[in-house]
Amino acid sequence: MGFYERRVFPWLNDALGGVRVLRELRRETLASVSGRVVEIGFGSGANLPYYPVTVTSVTGLEPNNGMTDRARRRTQTSPIAVELRQGVAEDLPFADSLFDAAVTTLTLCSVFDPQRALRELHRVVRAEGSLYVIEHGLAMDPGVARWQQRLNGVERIVACGCNLNRPVVDLVTEAGFRFETVRAFFAPGVPRTHGWFTAGRAIRIR
Repeated sequence: MGFYERRVFPWLNDALGGVRVLRELRRETLASVSGRVVEIGFGSGANLPYYPVTVTSVTGLEPNNGMTDRARRRTQTSPIAVELRQGVAEDLPFADSLFDAAVTTLTLCSVFDPQRALRELHRVVRAEGSLYVIEHGLAMDPGVARWQQRLNGVERIVACGCNLNRPVVDLVTEAGFRFETVRAFFAPGVPRTHGWFTAGRAIRIR
């Protein structure tokens, strides 16, 4: 892991992740989370302030040591019990049906294999447990989608593997979840190639 990925990108990611639309999405989407939670792509812990008191514990999985270093500042002051684990979402080191809910925020864009990562979340979440999603991805607007395909190679280099062209709703439903609530929209103030957001709650159905 190079200097940019470990030191520069975590700072840049925090700066971009603090924009108003994302703060509002975190507050709105995570309001109903409860029980034992696993969060992939935990990053620096930006979701922690938005977890309600109904959450009993959070297990955060993060592959980037630079992110984890920043996360410890938040976990030390969190009223919720937090366990940080280093690892990748495609190979979760947890037992089947261990968690009540899973959370993925701006993570499905950058995991190596999003289908496998979602299957792993399906495995570790109990029957009828919840998956909370806040992601950007492939836009429904054909013109924007064409530009996303053109820019994807550059995005992967600049943003440490982030992809602009992943169809979030399709990926989630194909992994055995059903959306109970979902909305997809262009976020105001964000370039349209990067600003097609999907946010919602899905239920593990099989």
